Amino acid sequence: MTTIRRLNNIFAADGRAVIIALDHGLIDGPCEGFEDPGRTISQVIDGGADAILTSYGIATRFSTELSRVGLILRGDGAATNLGTPSDGSASSLFFTVEEALRVGADAMVVTAMPGCEKEESTLANLARMTREAHKWGLPVLGEMVPGGFNGPPETRGTDAVAIAARLGAELGADFIKAPYTEDFQEVTSKTFAPVVILGGSKGDEHAMLSNIADAIAAGAAGVAIGRNVFQCANPTAMTAAIVAIVHGGASADEAFTIASGG
Repeated sequence: MTTIRRLNNIFAADGRAVIIALDHGLIDGPCEGFEDPGRTISQVIDGGADAILTSYGIATRFSTELSRVGLILRGDGAATNLGTPSDGSASSLFFTVEEALRVGADAMVVTAMPGCEKEESTLANLARMTREAHKWGLPVLGEMVPGGFNGPPETRGTDAVAIAARLGAELGADFIKAPYTEDFQEVTSKTFAPVVILGGSKGDEHAMLSNIADAIAAGAAGVAIGRNVFQCANPTAMTAAIVAIVHGGASADEAFTIASGG
């Protein structure tokens, strides 16, 4: 199967994707809203998700449920919440391309954190994974987080995100996951790969939907969001709301009505 064919399992015909990230158990274990993976998977698929980003264990255990959508396998990992508090920059490759293909993945994801103490090692992880994946026609999603997950606010400005996203493309990632920032067109216009925005910690729902609408208007190719979906009162409705923006051109207000069950 070629890279393009696998990408078509993730991105819809309009070139956009609603990806629901369900890999949080690798760090948090049974976190709120994700205690029952099978139920959560069914909820977001019923809401119209195009693809799910998840762990090897979930990909193997819930293969039947996941067969209905694109599958992005997390290839790396870091210290859990049971270990020594981390700056969010530590990351190692845990799974191989062969293992991803064995579970039917359409892409692999690796996180890189330019601007943090372990910048070089995380960028090397992304380059190594991309080199190996492309031998087999397997796309790679570069999750580019400038400054690391717990970095200072100045590492999340437009210029920093634009540099990080471009670095991911330069290292061969087929599509990029990056934080949303104001003037997001500065990010998308300077990155020669599709960019989807990440969600981060659970926040105000209307504000999140507004950010998605603004990002799409600025050229984003979709979203890769987790906690802001599965920690909602109704994950199916929130997924449908995001789908309405990404694929249907709905406004944030219209989407919020959908998310609220209206």
